[in-house]
Amino acid sequence: MQRRDFVKSTLGLAGAALAGKAVAGNESAQPRTVAKNQFKLLYAPHFGMFTNSAGKDLIDQLKFMADNGFQAIEDNGMMGRPVEEQEKIAKEMARLNMKMGVFVVDKGGNGQNTLAAGNKDYVDIFLNGCKRAVDVAKRVNTKVMTVVPGDFQRNLPIGIQTGHVIDALRRGADILAPHGLTMVLEPLSDTPNLFLRTSDQTYEICRAVNSPACKILFDVYHMQKNEGHVIPHIDWCWSEIGYFQIGDNPGRKEPTTGEINYKNIFKHCYEKAKAENKEFIWGMEHGNSQPGKEGEIALIKAYVESDSFAV
Repeated sequence: MQRRDFVKSTLGLAGAALAGKAVAGNESAQPRTVAKNQFKLLYAPHFGMFTNSAGKDLIDQLKFMADNGFQAIEDNGMMGRPVEEQEKIAKEMARLNMKMGVFVVDKGGNGQNTLAAGNKDYVDIFLNGCKRAVDVAKRVNTKVMTVVPGDFQRNLPIGIQTGHVIDALRRGADILAPHGLTMVLEPLSDTPNLFLRTSDQTYEICRAVNSPACKILFDVYHMQKNEGHVIPHIDWCWSEIGYFQIGDNPGRKEPTTGEINYKNIFKHCYEKAKAENKEFIWGMEHGNSQPGKEGEIALIKAYVESDSFAV
């Protein structure tokens, strides 16, 4: 029987098992189960999110995530990990029946080598990152990786910059597509210097690249800050969305801590994806609103609450 078949949604158990026994066969391990939940969506925590409950060991953190109903993870820094560590993580995820979400393509476009500039050296750095990402993706069994094109090149007209970005991404897509891999472009709100900032801009670029290897990473936190009107924008861009990320606003913490109605967003996307036989990973790219084990329990409870929509 699959691990997820044992997982039942019980908000009242949250925190109770922290005082319970260690996992059988490993009495010295820290107790892992906080709440057993069967989530409707593939929410993906990241390493470091549950260190107070699971400890610093990455494998123990994976076990804790799985024990609490999370069926996926994401790890932005995966490309920087030693090969042996990547393989160890992938092996344990396979055992736990967990899916791997995004990692960030190393030097895949940033302020120092923006793709908007049309600089051959910058594009070569990006393409080299794509080539190296192929091996990492196969090693950790994922199909998606994050690309951020970088900053505006302010001495060039916006149309020229957009053309440069499209040209570079087409070449990147040519590297990834034969392996069934997809780069997901993330519009961000961190600084106004960033070239890619809205979902409709990203949609336009994906349509121009015209490849299954180039889609949108729709980070609800960033899009709430930059454009709002979240559900209509999701609908408008739906055909080009390949991945979602989560964070409430303000604060970039777990759902229920800010102004975004994640229960409605999750329900809308769940029903829309189910109707089309699609499945998305939802990366939990946010911090914890409260410190310590109590904060980690509160985070899990927030996901239980936000995932409790009727279907």
